[in-house]
Amino acid sequence: MSLRKFITNKTTAALAVLLTVFANTSAFAQEAAAGAAAAPKVDMGEVYKSVIFYVLVFLAVCLFIAIVGKAIRVYELSREAQGKPVGINWNRVHASLFALFLVIGLYGVYWEYTVHGAMLLPDAASIHGERIDKMFNLTLIITTIVFVVTHILLFGFSYIYKYSAKRKAYYYPHNNTIEKIWTIIPALVLTVLVLMGFLTWRSIFYKVEDPKNKAIQIEVTSEQFKWSIRYPGADGIVGKRNYKLTTASNALGIDFKDLNSRDDEMADEMVIPVNRPVRLLLNSKDVIHSFYMPHFRVQLNTVPGMQTVFEFTPTITTKEMQEKTNDPNFKYLFFCAKICGGGHYNMQKDVRVVSEKEYEEWLAEQKTYLNDDLRKEFNLPVAPAPVKSVADSAATDSVAAKTNQMALNK
Repeated sequence: MSLRKFITNKTTAALAVLLTVFANTSAFAQEAAAGAAAAPKVDMGEVYKSVIFYVLVFLAVCLFIAIVGKAIRVYELSREAQGKPVGINWNRVHASLFALFLVIGLYGVYWEYTVHGAMLLPDAASIHGERIDKMFNLTLIITTIVFVVTHILLFGFSYIYKYSAKRKAYYYPHNNTIEKIWTIIPALVLTVLVLMGFLTWRSIFYKVEDPKNKAIQIEVTSEQFKWSIRYPGADGIVGKRNYKLTTASNALGIDFKDLNSRDDEMADEMVIPVNRPVRLLLNSKDVIHSFYMPHFRVQLNTVPGMQTVFEFTPTITTKEMQEKTNDPNFKYLFFCAKICGGGHYNMQKDVRVVSEKEYEEWLAEQKTYLNDDLRKEFNLPVAPAPVKSVADSAATDSVAAKTNQMALNK
């Protein structure tokens, strides 16, 4: 059998397969249309949400590409059998595709920056948060420049130096200067970035305490699926906890033998003064959770049996942030950033950043954790009656004297 006859037979067979496929597809479409007319209407919104729908679309696209590829191959074989020159210059096609994908890719980078860039973390509202943002922004700028330049070179060279029978490639095996450039420069850049990260990390976790501006201690305890917030009393120190002391009435397992714990206060929200360091004492009662405050760039795991500590200083009050975002309903929040069970989504609390005066007024309204029931349970002395001021005592004595005088007159 001659090559031309062989190619002709293969071409005829391929065309027959294509016609069969199209015929079956048309018949299937007609049957589907007839069935759709009789069947109840289907909600297309639900269909588009189905995984099966997208799998079928993917398979249909793959089938279409395979059919087009076979048709092109048949076309090339027929030209070769007829002794004609190659109909499609695939080297030029591939080079053009490289150039096209370079343009699409660069536009994709631009789109990511303009669209998804707005979905990044909000502006930092803490001192260390600003440092972290500067570090990340510098890293992002450097890596973006390297990414764009290397891909322009990679795809550009593939287009410019596509294969041509009229040109012979130059053999260029090695160049010490180029090797030094692309080894030393990245090493220096990475060294600077690593040092910046290390120094930023040390500035966050190894703070030097300022005796004139001591950090406020706030204990946050996580459990499925809520947070408990405990503030220190007048002594400014949060008392000790012991999981072995946990009872129905002492849910946090507070150790009341520690005198520092007897004036501690519980809160339903976290209120912190602006420009004042805050030291978070993080604990967990059950599983590992993750304490996360996005605006303040705070995220740390809460681990059962181990206390973790994070200190930060807020710089923008809630009211200022409402004005900055033009959102009167804006609230700072803290979340659990680790999937910890079915109620994980519900683990969040409000955070209010206020002035020092507002903070002191709010703190004075909070109730102590130690109540009369706990005093009885732990055999602690009953709380003394509140001490009255001199003015209150004088007023009380005056009322009592008048009452006694009225009784004598009668």
